[in-house]
Formats: sequence, structure tokens, C-alpha cells
Amino acid sequence: MKDRTASSSTTEKEIVGKAAANVIEDGMVVGLGTGSTTAYAIKELGRRVFEENLEILAVPTSYQSEMLSIEAGIPLTTLSQHPVLDIAIDGADQIDSDLNAVKGGGGAHTREKVVSMSANHFIVVVDESKISDRLDHYIPVEVLSYSRNLVCNQIKTLGGNPTTRMATRKDGPVITDNGNFIIDASFGVIEDPLSLSKELSGCTGVVEHGIFHNVSEVYIGKKDGSFEIIS
Repeated sequence: MKDRTASSSTTEKEIVGKAAANVIEDGMVVGLGTGSTTAYAIKELGRRVFEENLEILAVPTSYQSEMLSIEAGIPLTTLSQHPVLDIAIDGADQIDSDLNAVKGGGGAHTREKVVSMSANHFIVVVDESKISDRLDHYIPVEVLSYSRNLVCNQIKTLGGNPTTRMATRKDGPVITDNGNFIIDASFGVIEDPLSLSKELSGCTGVVEHGIFHNVSEVYIGKKDGSFEIIS
């Protein structure tokens, strides 16, 4: 566990986003996650590419991170061209004391999991509000559209309360970048994330769920302008 200090004028998300971006070295192939915290990492990497002539390639996890990366001037590649990544950087909706994470609030957890599992090192960047002793956040579950009812019934059998995620600026459900639906499944306090992960993966019609077990390090931004690294 390490503590670092940054300017108190920067936000917690910006602190850890920039800190993670500054771990990246010349020649690396980097997975870039989705969300507000990772956006700071992408912007910082773009600055380093422009000002420091940092030579990297990046694999984005969503249309959002792809557009931000292009805007920042970061050269992009694909997992087909580079199936093994050096580092992946992403945010999380919640992370527990064993470094189990819940992701998918932005609806990109399927691609985020594929990219993070393809990386030798996975850094999660969060602010203090995302840290919890035990997971109790709802679990986003990406499902094939025609399997929605079947998956909901299977989640109920597992003790969960499923809700189809609805769009806010269009009629109907949220559609992922992969063309699927998302079910948000609430289980209360999750005593055994690994077991629940296996049970959700075994549900017919599930594409991917938002429980991640492969976190290498967590960068936690604090209100006092410092950040902490847990591994």
C-alpha cells in the first residue's frame, strides 16, 4: 500500500487517471476502459503522446473510449493485431477488500472484461466512494435480447432481483455496443463473488456479467488530493 500526493485543486478521478497514465512506457500496448475516470487517463496519455513523443498503441473498450482516444491523438490497434496487452486501465462501480470489482454501469463490461483479461496487468482507477468491504452493488448482465425473460428467471432462481436497463434519451432498453440488452441484477450483500460469478456465467443467454476478479492494482483518489495504491 502506497500513498502519493497531488494538487488538491484536481479532482479525485483526475488524480488517479493521470497517475495510471504515467505508468505507461514506450512500446506498450494498452487497453483503455470506459467511463469518467478512465477519460482522464486517456487525456493524459494523449498529452504524453503529443508532448513527450510517447510511442504506444491502444485498444479501446467502447465507442466512447475509441472517440476519446482518437480525439487525444492516441494510435489505436485491435486485439486481433495484438492479442496480449501490456496493461489495461479502467474504472469500476465498486471494489471490495479482496479486489473483486463490479463494472458495467456504462454498459461496456463485456468488452472491458475481454480487454482486461487480455492484459498482463490490470489497473483499476476509482475515487474513495467506490471502495467497500463487501460488494453490494447491482451486477450488470449483458444478455441476448431474445433471452431477456429466460435470464431474468434464472437470476431470480439465484436469489437476485433483475431489472432491464432502460434508456434515458430513447424509448426502450439500453442497447450495448454489441447490440444486446443489459439486465441489472441486485443480490444485496454478495458474500461469495466468485461463486456468484460462476453461477451467472452458467446462465443460458448471458453474454457477460460485471463481476471482475482479475484486478492487479487499484488506484484510489482521495479528497485531500492524494492517492493510494492497493495491490
